[in-house]
Amino acid sequence: MDEIQKVMENIIFNELKLRGFNVDVGVVEYNYKDSEGKSQRSKLEVDFIANLGSKKFYIQSALNIDDEQKKEQETASLNRIDDSFSKIVVVKDNIEPWQDDKGIQYIGIEQFLLEEDWLR
Repeated sequence: MDEIQKVMENIIFNELKLRGFNVDVGVVEYNYKDSEGKSQRSKLEVDFIANLGSKKFYIQSALNIDDEQKKEQETASLNRIDDSFSKIVVVKDNIEPWQDDKGIQYIGIEQFLLEEDWLR
């Protein structure tokens, strides 16, 4: 794992703890058929599952999501979670926060840290 990615994950983890969240790492299991048609089982990691009372957030840390392949890689686990809790991708760059058509929210690390009301 890239050193910058590790630092970013530590910053996000510490910020979540500072805000009072219980933080866990999550795993999403899913089934698929391989190229031979055989059923396979795989696991994808969710960087953070943050809980505070009735609030729950699934958070991925990504250096960037510059292209569709990278975006798909970073959101694969979030797209397989079938509940209504917020799903967030935090990227290194300062971006205009936005939400995709699947409800996943994207925000830069700076906004994530500075805007207290982001995790409501």
